[in-house]
Amino acid sequence: MTRAVDPITRSVVEHRLSSIVAEMGEAMLRTSYSQILNSSRDFSIGITDTQGRLVAQADHIPVHVGALPWATKAVEERFKDVVPGDVILMNDPYHGGSHLPDLTAFVPVFDGDVRLFWTIVRAHQSDIGGSTYGAYNPDARDIWTEGLRVPPVRLYEAGKLRDDLLDLLALNTRIAHDFRGDLAAMVGAARLGERRILKLFGEFSGPVVVQAVEGLFDAAEARSRAIISTWKDGVFEGEAFLDDDGHGRENIRIAARVTVRGTDVEIDLSDSDPQTTSFVNSSHANMQSACVMAIAYLLDPDIPKNAGAFRPVTVKAREGTIVWAEPGRPVTMCTSHPSDEIVEAIVKALAASCPDRAMAGWGRRFRIALQGEDPRTGRSFIWHMFHARPGGGASPAGDGWSSAGEWHTVGGLKFGSVEFAEVRFPLHFRRHEFLPDSGGEGQFRGGLGAALDLVVETEKPALANTAGDGARYGACGMLGGKDAPPHRYMLLSEGREPRMLKTKETSIPVRSGDVFEVRSGGGGGWGPPEKRDPAARERDLREGFVTAKGAGQ
Repeated sequence: MTRAVDPITRSVVEHRLSSIVAEMGEAMLRTSYSQILNSSRDFSIGITDTQGRLVAQADHIPVHVGALPWATKAVEERFKDVVPGDVILMNDPYHGGSHLPDLTAFVPVFDGDVRLFWTIVRAHQSDIGGSTYGAYNPDARDIWTEGLRVPPVRLYEAGKLRDDLLDLLALNTRIAHDFRGDLAAMVGAARLGERRILKLFGEFSGPVVVQAVEGLFDAAEARSRAIISTWKDGVFEGEAFLDDDGHGRENIRIAARVTVRGTDVEIDLSDSDPQTTSFVNSSHANMQSACVMAIAYLLDPDIPKNAGAFRPVTVKAREGTIVWAEPGRPVTMCTSHPSDEIVEAIVKALAASCPDRAMAGWGRRFRIALQGEDPRTGRSFIWHMFHARPGGGASPAGDGWSSAGEWHTVGGLKFGSVEFAEVRFPLHFRRHEFLPDSGGEGQFRGGLGAALDLVVETEKPALANTAGDGARYGACGMLGGKDAPPHRYMLLSEGREPRMLKTKETSIPVRSGDVFEVRSGGGGGWGPPEKRDPAARERDLREGFVTAKGAGQ
């Protein structure tokens, strides 16, 4: 039963918490060192309580935030003697994390002697050690070759930094300067959140804030259940496929059986294919996150995405499958794949229950990491390609957003400034624009992917690796809409045959002047194409979103 807090106080607390996580995000954006954070914004902010329940989150990367409750529970289990000034750090997928690059900092928030909340920053590191630069290792056969594993540890003890631990962590990364700066930014943003919550306690008292949070949970649950009650009851099935695991196994199936009964939703992923030997396995926390992401996308956007909103949802899965790997398996690709396919399978299933809410598939992740030496400075660098984003899926509300990203980010991950990237790295963006005909056809068209021609301007040979999916399967159409075309990535090198890049490769030699020719897929279409408004078709042609050939003329 909700404790008595008046609606005005509850609303003020809700909006203050929302402003706190937003401010934490701005602090992180403005103080982090790496391009992957201060340009592409691959980080997320959250507040949880001591039970691991998500209280508030900022609008960043959904797959990060959905896994934070499991990380918080792991921290709570490990440390029973937390004091003010402590900072806990962790990343291990088998201790509540999602994958190794996502380092997470926790700062406890006390009201007097009572610990009430955690302020949390999760940020994707540019490098986390391991045998492959940039964290993603398609050749990994176990987690130990993927990078540095950090179970919950104290980085600060009562406000004092453990320099020895920081030295150990930084020594195991390739760009230690950026790692130290990014970690300092994470801690600073989390401590900013602590200060703001303490100020809130000073205005309303800790017990009142806790009571208001309980009311927020209950209100979000009521709104979610009201929506789910309008969905058709029944058992619904959906599936999605990974291209491959990079080691010869293809068409890996993620299967979702979703039961809607009244205001409850049960997601059962138990029939998904067995785990693989490669990094496309999912950790448990990441699988749980993908499930709540899928439901979140089917709820009203203004419902607070806190623990209460997901009380109607239960998840079943089987350890040893692609969606929940056994300890020791590699999982670094999991926040993208199979996260996207888990979401896709669930939404496909629920399209028969709530067709007015089910959107088409978003494009899949296909990244490139480049390691080399910048001839302008003589320094080594690691560059992660966040440009040429795929397209977003169409929905009953209209066409998909072009170059918006994938299911697991839904626009939260940015490609950043082209000019900024050229200043920081020896690269030239010869072409970077929307790719015509890349969105799936439908009553509403999928968002476009992108065309990128990227010239590498290193003097010494460099190395690239790829990690992703979607070169075989494009983003799915929904309810009669067409699938989008898949990705096509090439490496063009003078005097050599063009090389079609696979989605999972390591140690690709890159010479000065080589060109990455990237053509990313768009989002899926929604609804039968014959129902598309003729005026919309004319506009697509006029604005270059489709060509006469793509429009069937």
